[in-house]
Amino acid sequence: MKHSPVTLTGTSIEQKREEIRKYFLESFSLFEKIFELLKDDAVFYKQSEPTRQPMIFYFGHTATFYINKLILAGVITKRINPEFESMFAIGVDEMTWDDMNPEHYEWAKVSEVQAYRDAVKELVLNLIETLPMNLPISQDSAWWIILMGIEHEHIHIETSSVLHRQMPIELIKPIKDFVSCSNFPETPKNELVAMQGEVINLGKDENHHLYGWDNEYGSKTEEVKAFEVSKYLVSNAEYLPFVLDNAYEKEAYWDEEGKNFLKNKNVTCPPFWVPQNDKSYKLRLLDKEIDLPLSWAVEVNALEAMAFCRWKSSKETNTYSLPTEAQWQHLYNSSDIQDFPNFDDKKANVAFAHYASACPVNEFSFGELYDVMGNVWQWTRTPTDGFKGFTPHPMYDDFSVPTFDGKHTLLKGGSFASIGNELMEHSRYAFRRHFYQHAGFRYVTITKQEEMEIQKNMETQNTEKDENIYEHDELVNQYSDFQYGETYFGVENFAVKMAELSIEHSKGTPQHRALDIGCATGRCSFELANVFEEVTGIDFSARFIQVAVNLQEQGVVNFEQKVEGEIYNSLSHKLEDFSFAEVKDRVDFWQGDACNLKAHFTGYDLILGTNLIDRLYEPKLFLSNVHERLNDNGILILTSPYTWQEESTKKDFWLGGFKNEAGEEQYTLEGLKNVLEENFELVETQDVPFVIRETARKFQHTLSQMSVWKKK
Repeated sequence: MKHSPVTLTGTSIEQKREEIRKYFLESFSLFEKIFELLKDDAVFYKQSEPTRQPMIFYFGHTATFYINKLILAGVITKRINPEFESMFAIGVDEMTWDDMNPEHYEWAKVSEVQAYRDAVKELVLNLIETLPMNLPISQDSAWWIILMGIEHEHIHIETSSVLHRQMPIELIKPIKDFVSCSNFPETPKNELVAMQGEVINLGKDENHHLYGWDNEYGSKTEEVKAFEVSKYLVSNAEYLPFVLDNAYEKEAYWDEEGKNFLKNKNVTCPPFWVPQNDKSYKLRLLDKEIDLPLSWAVEVNALEAMAFCRWKSSKETNTYSLPTEAQWQHLYNSSDIQDFPNFDDKKANVAFAHYASACPVNEFSFGELYDVMGNVWQWTRTPTDGFKGFTPHPMYDDFSVPTFDGKHTLLKGGSFASIGNELMEHSRYAFRRHFYQHAGFRYVTITKQEEMEIQKNMETQNTEKDENIYEHDELVNQYSDFQYGETYFGVENFAVKMAELSIEHSKGTPQHRALDIGCATGRCSFELANVFEEVTGIDFSARFIQVAVNLQEQGVVNFEQKVEGEIYNSLSHKLEDFSFAEVKDRVDFWQGDACNLKAHFTGYDLILGTNLIDRLYEPKLFLSNVHERLNDNGILILTSPYTWQEESTKKDFWLGGFKNEAGEEQYTLEGLKNVLEENFELVETQDVPFVIRETARKFQHTLSQMSVWKKK
């Protein structure tokens, strides 16, 4: 099979190199081929819809992902194009910290981005040829980063093809590589297939033979009661009466999120249906429009799929809903499907192996059921979350956690455009319910009691769940407690103390704009806003940023405080507890890399970097140009306990804590002076203590050295 995923196991190093090389080249080439659908270079600078970036962003994004992750992992130390690797890094999922302001971007030429992609391709191929390898490939291996880059590109092959379908057809040109289905049989009547009850085990262990994203690991056991499921995916023909019944205008079929979607988008039919003057519809494919093929699978978002289930329930004696993740797994288990390397793409509409479009719902059978895998993704009703034992991968620690907010729903099974990990048994992709993908659905029968429970769960998903997003994230819980919790042993809250010291040391200079770099969960940023008119909080990880954003937008921060073992206290603090209500709008939070910040983060009177320096992968990169981001006479304040570790910073990049070539001890403050003294005057140093609570009986008591610098 083309695009067949690489297993992590094997006996021949050279054979495994060749497998990865082939897998990389196939993904890299197919991604670029998708962009050949754009009519000309001018289309690269257009948005398919207002909440998404111009297409040039995505064209550059997947290549910069390789470099940013390889840098973070310490596999390489030299960037190819720092500006690109900042500009194209963040902004794909409608997160608050995604920078959608067009004034902050001066997009490169398509030819320049293509040249950059060529350079990345050459670099990765060289790594594949030269990196040491041990089999099986483990999650801490440099090879994991390369596989991560390949699977990340597969995601964007599919999502970019969706965005291209949303572009006006006149901006798209057909190319021979993407051939849509040309089968238009009679539509089969859908029917229900009985499924026996079964105990379902979800998740996979760390030694699994295939690459996985962090949310796939761990375990969950769920008892699935007997149910009935639709034999086929819902077709355009089965969905059409819902449209003709004006169901898009009848609020009874839509939950609150669905009603807001209808109001904001003003939709009357599925996204790729094109209404005609004679009240018929055409279907928008990748590169053309055709008469609506009634027998093909319908493509809708999760809100539309759920509304259809409510509508269908109102017309029949059965009550319907979308399946749960566990119910879909039951379908998979019952369909004699083999996971890779034994998955047979001849039996499913996947990976562009058959078509570059959906196809009839009765074309690919899996026993009694059809399209258990492939054709279009299948929405479930399960919000994504972590299994027991979930741990974020350190090289992509915000791949999953920001989606554990109750607003991202799992879809399963893959589509005609799905490749690699997307087609693996344990893959767990989730999107916001109003997002469109090449996604449709099948339905299951539920009891009235289950219907009430579903309704209740939907009402709380956007409130309670959103506020308790980090129930699986011990580190973020710890930092939330550190910044917003109580004080211990008479030591002042570190974030509050650093804000006080920063305000004091910046007196005598303007106090208009402050940058809190490495802001973590945002407490100090809010405190600075009591004096500064504008505060920018930036952290490398969206996991931390989202705590601050939730406090700012939802007015509450919830976290779990470990007592001992698996015993936790649930704590909650509100915005008014900290007197931030009047100043919260002075703060903007962004995700960013201190060593490679976007150019528009400049013009500050104060820059504060708390406990940051000894956790940067190359601190000198940050320090050597930080003066360019400060106004004249601006103040730079750094704190750090100087706990250097090679897991964060290669020893070659440590500023202190070692003996130099002459055998002399070099301390970090000396290293800071060596880098900063050309542009700064050292004003003062001071030790600032802090305490981090780990459990009820274990605390970290640390002295962080503060150094205050004034720009010359």
